[in-house]
Formats: sequence, C-alpha cells, structure tokens
Amino acid sequence: MDHKKERLRSLYKVDEVLQDECLVFFKNRLPHSLIADCVREEIELLRAAILHDENCPDALTDKQLFLDQVIRRIRAKSMPSLRPVINATGTVLHTNLGRALLGKDAMEHAARCACSYSTLEYDLKAGRRGSRHDHVERLICKVTGAEAAMAVNNNAAATMLVLSAMAAGGEVIVSRGELVEIGGSFRIPDIMSLSGAVLREVGTTNKTHLYDYVNAIRQKAPQAQVCFAGYSAAKTPSSCEAPGGQGFPYTAALMKVHTSNYRIHGFTEDVGLSDLRKLGDQYHLPVIYDMGNGLLTDLKDCKIFEPTVPDAVKAGADIVLFSGDKLLGGPQAGIIIGKKTYIDRMKRHSLARVVRIDKMTLAALETLFFDYQDMEKARERVPALQMLTCSKESLYAKAVRLQTCLTQSGLSDRFHVTIRSCQDFVGGGSAPDTLLEGYAVTLDSDTISTEALERRLRENDIPIIVHVCQDQIWLHMRTVQEDEIELLADGILQSS
Repeated sequence: MDHKKERLRSLYKVDEVLQDECLVFFKNRLPHSLIADCVREEIELLRAAILHDENCPDALTDKQLFLDQVIRRIRAKSMPSLRPVINATGTVLHTNLGRALLGKDAMEHAARCACSYSTLEYDLKAGRRGSRHDHVERLICKVTGAEAAMAVNNNAAATMLVLSAMAAGGEVIVSRGELVEIGGSFRIPDIMSLSGAVLREVGTTNKTHLYDYVNAIRQKAPQAQVCFAGYSAAKTPSSCEAPGGQGFPYTAALMKVHTSNYRIHGFTEDVGLSDLRKLGDQYHLPVIYDMGNGLLTDLKDCKIFEPTVPDAVKAGADIVLFSGDKLLGGPQAGIIIGKKTYIDRMKRHSLARVVRIDKMTLAALETLFFDYQDMEKARERVPALQMLTCSKESLYAKAVRLQTCLTQSGLSDRFHVTIRSCQDFVGGGSAPDTLLEGYAVTLDSDTISTEALERRLRENDIPIIVHVCQDQIWLHMRTVQEDEIELLADGILQSS
C-alpha cells in the first residue's frame, strides 16, 4: 500500500508536462484544451495501472516514454475522421469510399469558390440578385438536350422535390418491379409517401404490361366517377384511398424507375420509356423517369450496358432525374432535367430551398458539364470514366510498377508478390451485371496473417483499403491512381 501511495505522489503534473519542449510543435497548431486533455488521459491511465497493479508502469519512471504516449494520443485525436484513403478494391464508384472522384479542374474551381466571395446568387450583368441555378442550367441543357435543368443535394432529394411539385395529392403509377431500395434503406415507396403523392403499384415483380398502366389510370374527368361506381367495397384497394378516405385520388403522373442496382433475368417484361410517353400523351399525363446512374456517354464498348441521359430525353420523358456522383462522375448531387414548365414549378416550390446545393458543389458541376461538351475528352478528364474505360495494358503497366517498387524494397523476402488477372466492379448501385477485366498485385506471407496485414493497412496514416480473397491481399490497379503507387508501396512496407 505504501508503494502505491508513493507512486501516486510521483505522478506527473499536467502543468509541468505541458511545458515540455516535446509539445511545443503541437502547441503552435492545435487547441490547448486538446493537448491538455491528452496529458490528463495518459496520467489517468498511469493512475489506474498503479491502483490495480503492484508493478510499476514503465512510463512512470521513463518520462520520454510517457511523452511518446502523449504524442501518439495527440496525433490520433487531431487526425480528421473524414480523410483520404487509397482505394485498392477495384470498385470504381465505391459508396463507402465516397463514390466518384472529382477531376483536378473541378476540385480547383470548387476550392476557389469556397475560399473567396463568388457570384453564387449575383447577376454581374444586371448588377442585382441572380439565381444559383443559372451557373449549371445552360451547360446541362446543352449536354443533355433538355429544355431546363436544376440541381439539388442528391437524387433522393430530387425524387422528393419532383413528386411534391408534380404529384402531391394524386396517384403516381409505378411498376411493382421498379420499387427499388437504394443505399441506407431509402425506398421509393417511402419517399413517395413523404412527398404527398400516392403510390399506385401495377404489374408483378417480373412482368408489367402496358395494359396494367392503362387499367390503373384515374382521371379527374366525370367518367372517372362512373368507373369508380362499379367497384364494390371489397374490391377497393386501401392503398389507393385519398387522404381522409374520400375515395380514389386522380392519376397525377406515370413514373419509371431504372433498376440500376439489380437485375431480374428470365421470364420478365417491362414497359419502355417511349411506350409510357405515348400513354402519357393519350391521357395527358407527365412521364417521370428516375434513372439514378446519370450516364451521359455510351459505354457499350466497355461492356457497360446502361441507359444514357440523352436517350431518356429523346424518348420523351417530361422529367429525368439522376445522381451526380455515380456514372456521371461528379460530386454528390441530384440533377433534374426536362420540360421547362415543370422545372420552373420545382424552382418555385418551398422544398427547393430545403434541398438546394452549395457553391462548392455547383462549381464542381459547372466544370464537370463543361468537360462533357466533348464526350471523347470527358473520358480522359472525368476520373470515373477514365477508370471505367482504361485498357488492360495500362492496368498491367501499373501492376508491374507497383510490383517493382515492392520487390526492390526487399519486401519479396517476406511476401509473395504476384500479378494476377482480376475482375473489377462499377459499384455505386450501377451496372450490377458488369465485370471489368483488370489486373491486381497479390500479397501473402508465411510470417504475418492476411487478416493482420489487412488491419495494419487500414491503420496507416493514409489508410489502404484492399480486397481479401483466397487468404491473400488483392490490390486492384483500376482504382489506384498513378500518383498513389509509390504511396501505396510505402504504406505496405510500413505495415509489413
């Protein structure tokens, strides 16, 4: 007991530790409270060790060891939670890792607008307040062929705004096979319910016919009353009751949802966008197309068979909405394009302010759509497209470069470093059937387990996220940038 009291009295004093020259570097750049908290926490660890253990902690007698522990804690606490990683998984639009990368020009334009005042809502020509939509609308319309456009903070917000502005209080007819759930358990039916629109499901999971839509349409005209009179109470679907139980609401819109994150194969049938357009014309109903992926250029030559935005506009959709950070290759955003009369209604809607995007996102989108004016150059300048369309030869060259860096450093003495062919993924809920042929560098060792190495790679100052398969570390070259190869090699060496 006397030993414990003596050791407790010899504990370091917070104020004295804070004066140590080892902490001067941190004092000049970090909050004093953070440094003081780290010192207190390390002292408390020593106190707990003394109270629960008869052995004297080494850090109690070795001040430099104690300071080293304080410094490690300071560095860990001052490290941002949101930070860059090296994506070696081979999934280009990795949702957990931030989806599409921004190009250098888009990033620089966003940074310039973020650190200075800007023309966000100022019309330079008129010398008065302007609209933030103007910065991207003209470019989006030029690239897609739409009459009008606007951007909000993501595609779920775009869906919410479109339905609120065009269909609140009315039914929206959707094929049962298209009632998708996107990441984070967000479901089309839930978003529709929140918007004030009433979901009317038609068809079955695997087959929906044009007559399913026709039979579901309920118009405001008097003849709709006659049709309703033929239904008995037992046949009235409760999901179609209007708020307050006042019978069936009218049909407000036809909606098609691209099932970009899954595919149903086999005995299937659906109604194409052009056929829905003809039906909409017949019954004077708008057609909404939630396509999600936002692909602007045809990628069939890369075995990516996804619909494109310009094709959706040509097919006659009144409104098309899609994500900014999927196959479009930009920042997180929801892009809404289509007929001017509907877009103008959305811009005036009160929800538009709730879901509006900030100046940095607008700046990045402006640069992105500027590049898309030349589709071939966009493949080179938009990182997501560049990764999706790169040749196997270029991927192999990157794999050889990484293998050389590792073997020349002596890593091959402890690890088997091999180049293997692999299959990469598009990701981001896009093109789920598509497998991209590529190359990876694999690592395995007789002295360290794959599980331990994977964990150490994640714990690097620049975390390395890998694919584990067949008890090996797979480093897919498709998602590793050229300027990351040496960083990747250094991180592997530090972790081994």
